[in-house]
Amino acid sequence: MILSHSHFDLYGKSIFEQITLTPPFTVANHMPNEACFLYLEEGAYTINAPEEHVSMHAKDAVLMRCGSYFTEFVKTAASETCQVMIVHLYPEVLKKIFENELSNVVSSLQESSKRSTVNKYVNDELFKIYIDSLKIYFDNPSLVNDNLITLKIKELIILLTKTENARSIAQLIAGLFSQKEHSFRDIIEAHLYTGHSIEKLALLTHQSISSFKREFFRVFHDSPARYFRHKRLERAAALLSATDERIGDIAFQCGFGDVSHFSRCFHNQYGVPPFRFKLNQKIKTMS
Repeated sequence: MILSHSHFDLYGKSIFEQITLTPPFTVANHMPNEACFLYLEEGAYTINAPEEHVSMHAKDAVLMRCGSYFTEFVKTAASETCQVMIVHLYPEVLKKIFENELSNVVSSLQESSKRSTVNKYVNDELFKIYIDSLKIYFDNPSLVNDNLITLKIKELIILLTKTENARSIAQLIAGLFSQKEHSFRDIIEAHLYTGHSIEKLALLTHQSISSFKREFFRVFHDSPARYFRHKRLERAAALLSATDERIGDIAFQCGFGDVSHFSRCFHNQYGVPPFRFKLNQKIKTMS
């Protein structure tokens, strides 16, 4: 549940947002022509990208390039709420602000396809100072005008050129909007063991649930439920054979949120419960 939400706009678009919410809370972010910078004041969340999942804690920041994501906010022992500051970065706004530096470079530069879609900054002091300066304006909104918003965007972009090792502002901004292509197979394989629902995986592929299921069958020749269950149980069997980890921990690592459900599924596929399978494997290695 969102407890409070404040924002400052420029050229008809929301640029700066300050949001306080009560977790658990999931937000879908489809950004085909937008990048954003997020700074977490308190709480924790996980950003799920097509081929990445990044855990964030208080005072961490992240730069998200254009693409499809969903964000899961969670409770922590330190705080029952999450507070996040968001800076939305739109190509048309940045072109106006950096007109002399950019010209048409945003649409013409091509960045490496190996570039990560999510860049995390852990407890960076420069970003903390920057966010503290924004908080002053959210506490005193009468001070804010278009010129100030423009200056604060410029300040963030300059900070990012220092931390991103970009050769220029133009190179950094071009990289924000060079959307990386992710194959359907790569997205699924990156999230085999996360335990995400079909609904959430469909968000990452930017498809409806019915379209997602059709594409899944076309690529893997199986239903999502059967394919994920088989792959997760295969991994569980390998971990039971090769490690001394507890069965509950293995179940969680393989995407099962409930140990009893994991045990039933395992028994159905391998004919014995996990503890018996583990014991049998240990006896084999000793004989």
